[in-house]
Amino acid sequence: MTQDSAQPDDHDEDQAGAEQSWLSDEERAALSKPLPERAVVTSLAFTGLVAAFMMTLVSPLVPSLPTILGVHASDSMWVVTATLLSAAVATPIAGRLGDLYGKRRMVLVLLGIMMAGSVLAAFSSTIVPLIVARALQGMAMGVIPLGISILRDVLHAKRLGPAVALVSATLGIGGAVGLPISAVISQYLDWHVLFWVAGALGLIGFVLVARFVPVSTLRSEGGFDWIGAIGLAAGLVPILLAVSKGNEWGWTSVGTLSCLIGGVVVLLLWGWFEVRSASPLVDLRIAARRTVLFTNLASITVGFAFFGSTVVLPGILEAPVGTGVGLGQNMLIASLCLMPSGLIMWAMSPVAARLTAAKGARLSLLIGIAIIAVGYAIAIGLMTEVWHTVLTATAVGFGVGFAYAAMPTLIMGAVPPSETAASNGLNSVMRTLGSTIASAVIGAILASQVVTDGAVTTPSADAFRLSFAICAAAAVVGLVCTILLPRHLAKDTRSSLHEG
Repeated sequence: MTQDSAQPDDHDEDQAGAEQSWLSDEERAALSKPLPERAVVTSLAFTGLVAAFMMTLVSPLVPSLPTILGVHASDSMWVVTATLLSAAVATPIAGRLGDLYGKRRMVLVLLGIMMAGSVLAAFSSTIVPLIVARALQGMAMGVIPLGISILRDVLHAKRLGPAVALVSATLGIGGAVGLPISAVISQYLDWHVLFWVAGALGLIGFVLVARFVPVSTLRSEGGFDWIGAIGLAAGLVPILLAVSKGNEWGWTSVGTLSCLIGGVVVLLLWGWFEVRSASPLVDLRIAARRTVLFTNLASITVGFAFFGSTVVLPGILEAPVGTGVGLGQNMLIASLCLMPSGLIMWAMSPVAARLTAAKGARLSLLIGIAIIAVGYAIAIGLMTEVWHTVLTATAVGFGVGFAYAAMPTLIMGAVPPSETAASNGLNSVMRTLGSTIASAVIGAILASQVVTDGAVTTPSADAFRLSFAICAAAAVVGLVCTILLPRHLAKDTRSSLHEG
């Protein structure tokens, strides 16, 4: 429910009093204070940036991890994979817990877990504790959908659209802007400093949320579905594991097929259980609504396309010039070339919010995905100069900014307010699934077509072009999903910005 300038009637006051009866004295006191809306949005946007930064934190270290940790390259990749898996599992669970027990409380819990993981990583020199630490850091991704849901609960309707667009876009902004920071630290300082910086950022976010973000009185009824949470984790983890490790294990290997088939079977059983649960972790009847279903499917394609740019463009930039493909740039320059992608997402978030308020979120999503498709189509013929990669990154960031701004509004317009955090959490999982699929598909393409320059082997020009083409095709699939969204959303999503 949103805070409105109108005076509530007696019924509203009685209802609000009933909703707040279970709050602590400290929480009731916090609700009685004037709401600093700008500080709320800034605090939640900052925590979103920090959470997204965790996903790319170790990216510059990946080539050096086997040497640093004294392990095989395949084992070192668990430092990345663990973060992905924990983010995918923790996000919908944290969303449901937030709906039940308080979204602000869950944001603080996730930030606390992230800080614990950062400290553990800062003291780690071997692979096992580092994997555990990165899994703890990955759980912070749940703060983004929780933050969006908090905004729906507490902000005035006039400020909701731009705020939602900004916090949603942090998923892309944090990774793109944080990458150069990681590159500088990795190149010039001890790698443990990365994690001290991450812990410090988490602490700042914790203080901001505790100080400025109010308690929401809007919560779901029922209890937490522990069986559903375990079932979701047991189904998601093997599927994501198979997709992320399929190139390494072999797509027809026993391990890959076992994970894929086992995960699908578990998720089918989980779905059968959830539709019969009185208080499900994810209400699948709501998730099956046309708006929610096709928004989530479009989210997979956008996640795929966005992740594609973070894999392919650095590959082109950092490959040696002698291969006839690469541009011979170092890690820091490559990271800086991707930064405009994040900056344009930040700049476009208010524009996307205004378009959504005027014409509906469906049109915003259509425009965003169309720009992504066009950007990749142009990239197929423009990949021989540094400015070509900057242009592609900027175009993708432009489109992703519009898409990420529209998706939460579409979801919130189609689900009850008490299901907002859980539904937005599921939408975030769909983005993660798209990124994971992109990692596997594009990784296989880049590894299958290579050229050599002495001892250096890099993907060929055809491999890069094919990767761009597949990302463009994914965007076209997203366009189809968006077209299948109900047309009345142009009206409904405008209305949802003014309802609690």
